[in-house]
Amino acid sequence: MITAGMLFSCSSDKEDEAANPSAILGTWDLTALQIDENNATTDEEFGKEILDFLTAQQCYIITLTFNEDLSVVTENSGSYVEINVNSGGTGLDIPCPTESDTDVSTYTFDGERLTYIDDSLETVTVTVQISGNTMSISAAEFGIDNFDTGGQLIFTRR
Repeated sequence: MITAGMLFSCSSDKEDEAANPSAILGTWDLTALQIDENNATTDEEFGKEILDFLTAQQCYIITLTFNEDLSVVTENSGSYVEINVNSGGTGLDIPCPTESDTDVSTYTFDGERLTYIDDSLETVTVTVQISGNTMSISAAEFGIDNFDTGGQLIFTRR
C-alpha cells in the first residue's frame, strides 16, 4: 500500500513540475536536434550533424535565458557557423563561433505554451515540454534560422 502511494506521489510530482510556469526559468543551451531518421530531409540531417559536432565540443550555438521578470535573452551564433572539411578530408571541421546575435524580449509561459515576441516583433506561441533539466520544442514552430525545418530542438538547463 505504501509503495503504491509513493508511485502515485512521484507521478503527480512530475506532472506538477512539467505544468509549473517557473519550470522554464534559467539558462538553456541547445544540445540536440531529434529527427525522424526515416523521413528526415537533407537539411534536417545536416543540421543534426552540425549540432552534434558542436555540442561534442561543448559549443552551444543557441542559448535561451528565461528570467523571473518575464524577459528572455536569446543568444544565437547560427549565422556565424563556418563549415569546413577536416584536413584528412574524412569529416567536418566546424570551429565554435566566437560571434553571436543577442535579442532581448518578453515571454509568458503557462507550463505548456511559451509565447514570446520574435525579432520581427511578431507574437509566437510554441508548445514546450520540460522534464527536469531537459526542454523540447518543435523546431518548425520555434523558427530559429538554420534549425527550423523539422524535428525537436532539445535544450539542456545549465
